[in-house]
Amino acid sequence: MKLNTILTGVAASALMSTAAFADVTIGFSQVGSEGDWRPAFSKNMQDEAATYGVDLKFANAQGKQEEQLRAVRAFVAQGVDAIIIAPVVVTGWEDVLEEAKDAEIPVFLVDRDVDVEDKSLYVSRISADFNLEGKIAGAWLATESLGSCKIVEMQGTTGSAPAIERKGGFEAVIDQFPAMEIVATQSGDFTTEGGKKVMEAFIKSTNNLDGICAAFAHNDNMQLGAIQAMKEAGLKPGEDVLMVSVDYVPAIVDAMNAGEANASVELRSAVAEFIYPVITDYLDSPTDLPKWIVIPSDLHVAN
Repeated sequence: MKLNTILTGVAASALMSTAAFADVTIGFSQVGSEGDWRPAFSKNMQDEAATYGVDLKFANAQGKQEEQLRAVRAFVAQGVDAIIIAPVVVTGWEDVLEEAKDAEIPVFLVDRDVDVEDKSLYVSRISADFNLEGKIAGAWLATESLGSCKIVEMQGTTGSAPAIERKGGFEAVIDQFPAMEIVATQSGDFTTEGGKKVMEAFIKSTNNLDGICAAFAHNDNMQLGAIQAMKEAGLKPGEDVLMVSVDYVPAIVDAMNAGEANASVELRSAVAEFIYPVITDYLDSPTDLPKWIVIPSDLHVAN
């Protein structure tokens, strides 16, 4: 089963472009390497750079915003042609974005968003719709549980766009059903270890998940950790409790095939084909772009 977002006309046009791009230098400040999805995304961006005539300067922030700010300022000092940021959190970006704008270096957001009053500080965000991902997960669960379900939730990194938006989308759906509610929620920081610790706490606080219908995780790695914790407690994930999460990494596919996970909303990691053409076309001929170019998301359900 698949539910697709609509790729905007600008993104579709960029994807179909066959123009040869002049070599450009782009600085990419990546969040870090947490989970399975993030390294796959980084590798795709690095592997595909040459295809689009891009000399990519890559900086891994290891989950620290101060490292990202330092990297962006270094890119500005180097005089790169453009800067890509996958922000750790949504706040605290005004000053460094002003510096890039003053240097006339266009900034593009990928994957995650920032919260700034002056939207002219960046050209466009190229990413999936995290709020929609939450809605897709919530809609699947509402259908599967017939609108009656007590849920435990593993949130992503506090203050990050995917954590905020996936939670918001999920709640927007389940709030329409009086018999659906989140009874416990905690951050697992998007990691397998974090998800395991959170689920262990949930198991303890709910008397071995008594009365719990489902576990919603903001990413697959936390769900994989939750599956470990449940199995160690003698529970059967995917049977005793419905398991829905986001990313669709290979390990969650294995868990779905084993009957230990039920559904995952795919966040594509191979997204260089969506990102580089937009940026290189813009550098070749600057024009107004939508502030958000949406990458499609799909729902995958265990057989």
